[in-house]
Amino acid sequence: MVTIARNIVDTLEANGVERVYGIPGDSLNGFTNALRNSGIRWMHVRHEEAAAFAAGAEAATTGRIAVCAGSCGPGNTHLINGLYDAHRSRVPVLAIAAHIPTSEIGSNYFQENHPTELFRECSVFVENVSSPSQMPRLLRIAMQTAIEKQGVAVLVIPGDVALTEATDETVTILRPTDPVVTPSPADLQRAADLLDRAGRVTILAGAGCAGAHDEVVALADHLGAPIVHAMRGKEYLEYDNPFDVGMTGLLGFASGYRAIEACDALLMLGTDFPYPDFLPREKTIIQIDVRGEQLGRRVPLDLGLVGSVRDTAPALQELLDHKDDRTHVDDSVAHYEKTREKLDELAGPVKEGRDQHPQYVARTIDEIANDDAVFVPDVGSPVMWAARYVRMNGRRRLIGSFSHGSMANAVSQAIGIQAAHPGRQVVAMAGDGGLTMMLGELITLVQLNLPVKIVVFDNSSLNFVELEMKAAGFVNWGTGLQNPDLARVAEAIGLRALRVDRSQDLAPALAEAFAHHGPALVNVVTERQEVTIPPSVNATQIKGFSLYAMRTVMSGRGDEILDLARANLRQVF
Repeated sequence: MVTIARNIVDTLEANGVERVYGIPGDSLNGFTNALRNSGIRWMHVRHEEAAAFAAGAEAATTGRIAVCAGSCGPGNTHLINGLYDAHRSRVPVLAIAAHIPTSEIGSNYFQENHPTELFRECSVFVENVSSPSQMPRLLRIAMQTAIEKQGVAVLVIPGDVALTEATDETVTILRPTDPVVTPSPADLQRAADLLDRAGRVTILAGAGCAGAHDEVVALADHLGAPIVHAMRGKEYLEYDNPFDVGMTGLLGFASGYRAIEACDALLMLGTDFPYPDFLPREKTIIQIDVRGEQLGRRVPLDLGLVGSVRDTAPALQELLDHKDDRTHVDDSVAHYEKTREKLDELAGPVKEGRDQHPQYVARTIDEIANDDAVFVPDVGSPVMWAARYVRMNGRRRLIGSFSHGSMANAVSQAIGIQAAHPGRQVVAMAGDGGLTMMLGELITLVQLNLPVKIVVFDNSSLNFVELEMKAAGFVNWGTGLQNPDLARVAEAIGLRALRVDRSQDLAPALAEAFAHHGPALVNVVTERQEVTIPPSVNATQIKGFSLYAMRTVMSGRGDEILDLARANLRQVF
């Protein structure tokens, strides 16, 4: 007998799915039993949140649909955070959410919830399978929607339905489409007219520029425009780009901010950059995005165009006058080079007995890692250091929770990336808070024999939260972490583990860990009081730091102010 569960597995396998991430449970028994006799590998994690993160990261690096599964009630509830991340990152994920027996739905049964309502906000498709007659059609619709809308599709299946005999055994193979999407000729001409009239043009580019590196660089050359990249645009545009001037926003630095402030027209390409405070208000702004609903979401526009960057950039360039005045781009690039020099100066070793500067740790990771490594920073300060010190080259990848902004993403996402790319180096840049939040996934790495390399920025605090408190004028409270020796914990679990307390030991420890054939962890004790300076410091932040200093002294913790000054004096001079 071919069951609904068997037909689902056959369809997934026919469509190239090689792994399903999850934790088994009684309501999933039909599905996991069907997997047992298939060519699909069951990736048993320690928390369903990690399953969803892993699936999303696999999809992000392969471009193909990835799958996770959760049992009824708490099992599928635990999927939520990772699915939110995949949904907001716009990667194709199918989640199989098991449900309680059909006869008990609505009776407040053990572990009952309402999965279709639970997942509605973090999916492009969610539907309950209440009858075998709905299958395999609903599976086909779910997968097609996830692929074409680049998002999460959730199929809710009661355990008894999954074990029912399939009335239709059809196995459909889906083919992704590759449309050409450009604005109308009239809209393109309007954009060209606006840009031709503008003196200084700056480009702000995001993840929508994937696959359009050469087209964007050619357009920037034609316009004499510096290119500021958003965090998710970094891996696509930072390399082989003479017009790159870095980032702006909270993670960025002065050169990117300055290039936008100095322009007459801002051309936003494939970006949903979320911080309106870093976008101009009295400039000409044109936005191009394949998703029309994003146009004008962050700032009022002079013109919004629907089109893919890959297709639209060349079409627009054909209509533009070539800007012979290179003053703006040359000045912006020169400013970036000076900013880059200053950032590199901050990334140096420390004297004996001092905790390491996190900049130095990130820069050393960058220097030692492979040319095709995949970097996965935890949300918080590791993202900051990855943004500033990990260099892209067209072969490296940078994956993270950059839109959803969840703690504890690094190791969980690394699971999916390493599983999908077994011969590739995967480096998780973990915060101590993020690592310990999902500490059980270290066991997953050992159990599944995934050779992920983890570098822990161990500052015994929720460091980025402390920085936010200081900027707002609050005395740090509730952010300290009483950590064990994380290297010894990892070693007990089965990883190759090293601890670094001295600058001279950092590079050798990283080299040893990165060369290890299995999972490895390097715990680096870093400076807790390191201040991350944003690209523009406003009066409110200055006031906040002043209040923080005064309140900290008055609360009897004046030694923290001395530590703060000692740790950051080099950033002033």
